[in-house]
Amino acid sequence: METSPSVKIKTGLFALVGVLVILLAVYIIGRQQKIFSKSITAYADFRNVSGLQVGNFVRFAGINVGIIDVITIVNDTTVRVQFSLEMRMKPFMKNDAVASINSEGLMGDKLVQIAPGTDSAGMMGQPMVLKTTNPVELDKIISKINVIADNAQVVMQGLEGIVDKINNGHGSIGMLLQNDTLARRLAKTVSSATETVGTIRTSAQKFNENMDAAKHNFLLRGYFKKKEKQRVKDSTIKSGQENSTKSN
Repeated sequence: METSPSVKIKTGLFALVGVLVILLAVYIIGRQQKIFSKSITAYADFRNVSGLQVGNFVRFAGINVGIIDVITIVNDTTVRVQFSLEMRMKPFMKNDAVASINSEGLMGDKLVQIAPGTDSAGMMGQPMVLKTTNPVELDKIISKINVIADNAQVVMQGLEGIVDKINNGHGSIGMLLQNDTLARRLAKTVSSATETVGTIRTSAQKFNENMDAAKHNFLLRGYFKKKEKQRVKDSTIKSGQENSTKSN
């Protein structure tokens, strides 16, 4: 059975559209991955790449400027990350630029974040090897949080026991709160202490008034004047002795 010309045309158009779609997809992916643009190669050494993968982005000042090409284990303490940067980034790569591993959002993909350097540091030469800061290990953070949670639970259990004893009237505080007799006795004691302080203040005030009256009494006026003269005399003698001691 021969194929009609219309079927051949439709088949050819379908194949052509398929090829165009594939080429367009390759172009879009290549453009996104910077395959067709000129690039420069840079390296960064980490102790732990913390889930970083080939194909993840490289960011500079919050902008996607490159793609991770290769992740290689150098030794038991070093993992080298090789990535391609857009050619326009070359003037901005300073000797004191620092690379770190961050997340795209809270639970997003890992990426390499490059912190800009200073103009006074000068441009980075070849090969471009960036200084790095190692990422915070999530496992250690979770472990510390678990320890804190366990300690908090122990403290809460202790507080729960104390509150339970207080509610049941155990201990001094519990007896004070639950026993009305003790509470009334404590209130009476505080009231008595307050009255005693008031009495002492009143007595002191009356004593001061009596002393003032005695000073103005003509019978005792000579006595107080004599005491005042003696106080001035003693003060003068003491001051003279201190001055003599200082001069010696």
